Amino acid sequence: MSTGVNPRTHAAEFRRCLLEVDVRAARALWKYVHPELPELENDEVTLVTLHMARTGAKSIPFKLRAWSHSWLTEHGLESNLPDNLRPRAERMYSRIVTAVGVSVMAMSESSKDLAVAIEKAMSDAVLECYAEGKTDPEVVKARMQAAREKIMKGD
Repeated sequence: MSTGVNPRTHAAEFRRCLLEVDVRAARALWKYVHPELPELENDEVTLVTLHMARTGAKSIPFKLRAWSHSWLTEHGLESNLPDNLRPRAERMYSRIVTAVGVSVMAMSESSKDLAVAIEKAMSDAVLECYAEGKTDPEVVKARMQAAREKIMKGD
């Protein structure tokens, strides 16, 4: 199916959309230039597509490619940035990694099973928080304490 639209004449606008991560313009341009192809489903899909395209496009300045690489990896998505450029990009935009430590000490041999149960309950509480997207340290700490109390009370 030919539309009579030459994608090459729209290359500058596509590049501008990549440089500026202009989601709405990119969706409209894609629909206009390639009506025979599936539409970009929504703004979120388009945003991911633009970042992936930026990481692979040699014509995009490295700083922007590195930023898109960082954005993609932080969202658990694959980047098209070549392997040889990744260390440099990761130095430019380092990631913050959060962690939670759970430690329970048994005061005697007879309380060892209780300590193991408390540690498991607290660890499960942390995993549940993260699965729900709740990463605020105060929320996680409160959930851990509630799990600990529940085991201590024998519930």
